[in-house]
Amino acid sequence: MATKEIPYKIYLEEDEMPKAWYNLRADMKVKPAPLLNPQTHEPATLEMLSQVFCRELAEQELNVTDAYIEIPEEIRDFYKMFRPSPLVRAYCLEKKLGTPAKIYYKFEGNNTSGSHKLNSAIAQAYYAKKQGLKGVTTETGAGQWGTALSMACSYFDLDCKVYMVKVSYEQKPFRREVMRTYGAEVTPSPSETTEIGRKILAEHPGTGGSLGCAVSEATEAAITHEGYRYVLGSVLNQVLLHQTVIGLETQTALKKYGIKPDIIIGCAGGGSNLGGLISPFVGEQLRGEANYEFIAVEPASCPSLTRGIYAYDYCDTGRICPLAKMYTLGADYIPAPNHAGGLRYHGMNSTLSELHEQGILKAVSYKQTEVFEAAEQFARIEGILPAPESSHAIKAAIEEALRCKETGEEKTIVFGLTGTGYFDLAGYAKFNDGDLQNYVPTDAELAESFAKLPKMD
Repeated sequence: MATKEIPYKIYLEEDEMPKAWYNLRADMKVKPAPLLNPQTHEPATLEMLSQVFCRELAEQELNVTDAYIEIPEEIRDFYKMFRPSPLVRAYCLEKKLGTPAKIYYKFEGNNTSGSHKLNSAIAQAYYAKKQGLKGVTTETGAGQWGTALSMACSYFDLDCKVYMVKVSYEQKPFRREVMRTYGAEVTPSPSETTEIGRKILAEHPGTGGSLGCAVSEATEAAITHEGYRYVLGSVLNQVLLHQTVIGLETQTALKKYGIKPDIIIGCAGGGSNLGGLISPFVGEQLRGEANYEFIAVEPASCPSLTRGIYAYDYCDTGRICPLAKMYTLGADYIPAPNHAGGLRYHGMNSTLSELHEQGILKAVSYKQTEVFEAAEQFARIEGILPAPESSHAIKAAIEEALRCKETGEEKTIVFGLTGTGYFDLAGYAKFNDGDLQNYVPTDAELAESFAKLPKMD
């Protein structure tokens, strides 16, 4: 196909939007290891998962054979409010860097929730409503997921109980207020409202919390309240599945203009946006149709892929959720209360972990001052204030572009700009004042956490 003149923003038509999510596991010869029952260590069954998750979501979690799963029409109609999202050519950034590389970013911040999270939130709320539930419970780190789910639940008239990591609850009061405006009940985690929260507070007085803590509280709240189920914003394969609308749209937009990417980059916390972006391209590679370089970018303060262990671990600090085989820092690991926000999770999605184990997915990590420097540079050049999470991918994209400048290679780089940073101004304020501190866990700290991993037969 001949290359057309590339506009600044590539938009798809509504009829070019995906009609089905792509299930990468169907094309993987070596599948991710199954979730395990936390008590018996036997593979999790549909009945077991359905006690925690909506039944159709549990079915999606266990599905490793169907390459495509149809997106219900009601969800597709909702998507049309903010999708297709634009694929943007970063011409100004290329010029400023003086690089021969071509840089594109898929911008997911064009909705009220401010991030990609709405792609899965509306799907999970839809299945909860379809099941006849009263409401759902969830956790949120930086607040993007809680905001998105609050919006989705208000659309379907569902109750929404959000356990927000305490440090983010305090750092980002305006994000909290958006959730409350949409009708959500927001509780700082760990809290005194659950048995697990009280236990964590007793063991870690004054803690700022973690996503693992918040997951435990939200799960306990779901299983102890009739008519509620727990929904999760990342980590699980069902969430990664919903986020493949990002990669499928990106793939269609690139092919529309005859563009072949060389490097595809995403920030990585639990793995949903990264997995959503790269899955269709990984599928091409696994089928022998193309070859790409995939890069996961994580915070140096919570480096599960770059310094973690590939092992079965609990998905939550309270040890009530299923065990997942993943790259993990240990369920007891509580990261520093920095501005990496939603990337402060102790483990990585099992599919992405398996891809990393196979050498298909590369991983790098950066300190938060480096990340904010990249965010500032991007904001001044491209005119979008990025979320701190997204800025990890920006940092890696800039590094790859500068490498091309050194070598003279004309590579095409695509990265995910997962959301905007307008609710993250406390972090930007600290950066501008020179008060932003880096934290990197020591080997001894990680070893202490690894020693508490579950003993498997």
